[in-house]
Amino acid sequence: MIREFKLNDVDALAKELSTLISHSIILFDGSMGMGKTTLIKALCKQLNVIDTVSSPTFSLINEYKTKDGKSIYHFDCYRLETPEEAYDFGAEEYLDSGSICLIEWAEKIQPLLPQELHRVKLEYIDQNTRKIEFS
Repeated sequence: MIREFKLNDVDALAKELSTLISHSIILFDGSMGMGKTTLIKALCKQLNVIDTVSSPTFSLINEYKTKDGKSIYHFDCYRLETPEEAYDFGAEEYLDSGSICLIEWAEKIQPLLPQELHRVKLEYIDQNTRKIEFS
């Protein structure tokens, strides 16, 4: 899927994306300020997360619980210098857990990523519009 969307339509986009998910690992690509965390918040809402969703920039990973008690993991790898640092916080265990893992700045941990995953790429069109590519 490739299309443009308005930032104020992010909830509708997240609802659409939630129906397309078939792999547990979802990468979010895009430069700073593209709306990756905003989209993740909206997606978590669609996935019935009951916790507050926030950027794990300093904690590196947040765990959110869903209404049915499942875990969803949200990674922000921006501050990582090497993939080895991801091993230090147990990234491979989260990735192998079968739980949904939403990963920002995934290129920092590329060697740990499985073959089967989704990629959400966000590109700037204008202040209120982004292009999304979901694969």
